[in-house]
Amino acid sequence: MASYIKLLLFLLIFIFLIVLVGATIWFEIPVVETIRLCKDDFPEKERVRFALVTDLHSCRYGERMEKLVSLVDSAHPDAILLAGDIFDDKRPNVYTKLFMEQISGKYPCFYSTGNHEFMGRRVREIKSYLKEIGVTVLSGDCAETELKGRFFDICGIDDPVRIWGNIWFNKLKETFKKTNKEHCKILISHRPEAVKAYSQVGFDVVVSGHAHGGQWFIPLLKRGVLAPNQGLFPKYVNGLYTLSNGTHLVVSRGLAREKAPYPRFGNHPQIVLIEL
Repeated sequence: MASYIKLLLFLLIFIFLIVLVGATIWFEIPVVETIRLCKDDFPEKERVRFALVTDLHSCRYGERMEKLVSLVDSAHPDAILLAGDIFDDKRPNVYTKLFMEQISGKYPCFYSTGNHEFMGRRVREIKSYLKEIGVTVLSGDCAETELKGRFFDICGIDDPVRIWGNIWFNKLKETFKKTNKEHCKILISHRPEAVKAYSQVGFDVVVSGHAHGGQWFIPLLKRGVLAPNQGLFPKYVNGLYTLSNGTHLVVSRGLAREKAPYPRFGNHPQIVLIEL
């Protein structure tokens, strides 16, 4: 009898490990998820689509990043918003460059920094490189853009890793002053937790990353387990949030995989397709 119990226990442990490994592999597969900020009956061909890409951290998606490029192409975006930590501070950025050089030749791309670009002390080099390949780099400024006959002010502000507090908030307010009240106003800002600041300006949409989906995402609670600058069970890690002033905050779970200290769970790497 004892031998049967040991065998059963061994089988249960073996099955658990197989399921755990399978789930870990499954949740490493990237996905595109759509957030629609227009009525469902609005004609599809007239919707403007922005692909939100964040927190790549130079992780690999194919030898020449073909898996990630194909994923972007499958979403058919009109433009791409790059909300920081596209480059990493420690990993070689060969895969980021392979990705950026392919998408910048296909789509209008708009970029603002994350904290890791600053931590690597190569922000000027990164911004210069991106401008050379045709990416619009936004650092406290806005780019007026026409897509499908509609005008957008796409703005960006540098990550506040070096200038928290009133200095950064004043830069945010100055950035908003550069917008046109007749245009749809989009802000690229890496950190989702700055909701108090975003609620005091009038952007229509703010796009962010940084939280990596809380690394382990709990669907029933709609919360992650841990995120930088939000701590345990962070709130702003995934999807759409409507702030007190009506601003739509869209948070991507990002694309970091092998950069993370432990595997993602309940939390596929993600590109968000925003329909306006």
